[in-house]
Amino acid sequence: MTIHTRGFDLLREVDVRLSVELGRTQMPLKDVLALAEDSVVMLDRLTDELLDVHVNGTLIARGEIIAQGNRFGLKIVEMIGSEPAHAGGAA
Repeated sequence: MTIHTRGFDLLREVDVRLSVELGRTQMPLKDVLALAEDSVVMLDRLTDELLDVHVNGTLIARGEIIAQGNRFGLKIVEMIGSEPAHAGGAA
């Protein structure tokens, strides 16, 4: 029996965890314990900055939140590491 697969074809059906990071903050435990409804936690990201997209904890892209119907979605704006390589050398 011969299995015909190429490259990553075997991995295409593997589930991974995709997460979108809105921002981060560091705070003392006493402040975390004091959180309640209507508490506001300031994050380290500005409102016009792109959000980080992680797969299994590894940053793979940046994007922006969109609303589609009554749900949130994510529009990928930039893939990490996909910039074209610049040729070296003198001009």
